[in-house]
Amino acid sequence: MSPLANQPFARMNGLGNEILIVDRRAAREPIRAADVRAIARTAGLNFDQMMVLEAPRGAGAEAYVRIFNNDGSEAGACGNGMRCVAFVLMRASGKQRALVETGMGPLECLRKGEMVFSVDMGAPRLKWDEIPLAEAFFDTRGIELQIGPIDAPVLHTPSVVNMGNPHAIFWVKDVAAHDLPRFGPLLENHPIFPERANISLAQVVARDHMILRTWERGAGLTRACGSAACAAAVAAARKDLTERNLRVTLPGGDLQIHWREKDDHVIMTGPVEMEFEGRFDPAIFAGAA
Repeated sequence: MSPLANQPFARMNGLGNEILIVDRRAAREPIRAADVRAIARTAGLNFDQMMVLEAPRGAGAEAYVRIFNNDGSEAGACGNGMRCVAFVLMRASGKQRALVETGMGPLECLRKGEMVFSVDMGAPRLKWDEIPLAEAFFDTRGIELQIGPIDAPVLHTPSVVNMGNPHAIFWVKDVAAHDLPRFGPLLENHPIFPERANISLAQVVARDHMILRTWERGAGLTRACGSAACAAAVAAARKDLTERNLRVTLPGGDLQIHWREKDDHVIMTGPVEMEFEGRFDPAIFAGAA
């Protein structure tokens, strides 16, 4: 029997990024990737990321959060999902703040409105071996990578940033003019990215506004990716295309991203929505593989 059989869950979204929240803080059995994939294939429960709350590992935190993509792989960060986690934790505690642990370190979450939360996503990693890349590039504001003919590439010279996950951002005049579902899988799995990468198309509208579309590593085309918005904002500021505080418009809506100068931390603010709550039917996991 799967440890997730009859497990309560909350189905939420952050700007259309579909999130499942599963509270396992009192449980000991590990989550199986096969069970994650089985849930993702279930009509009405399909998701982009599953946020699994486990018992905290350090003092002061309310939970340790493991993040699963819908293919069963684990991610280091999910900004939209973390805002959903913040809602669940603060609804239970009645507090306006929550500290959570992740693979990228502790993250502070603050309530900014009834259904609006900010998350301190920490500092970006900018060195080639931190992203990581398979070969050395000492200026990660733009690396040698392209799609299309060598003399007329369709996409080229992406900026690369690690915001808990590896991100590659291609700068374009119109994000809607490119077939991201076609290029996304090829670029996600390009040999230059030994841990695969999230692939984004970024269109700078003004010094304080950017439009973004993202193909997520392990999840595919998504309506919103919070860590991609953070990575793109950092990359744009490094190239002096925007200020360090800007609005990022994704297919699902807007996020406010602030790359703070005093400590280099990236603060992401945006809304969440509760869709429904329930329990996993044990039948979901029959024959999960």
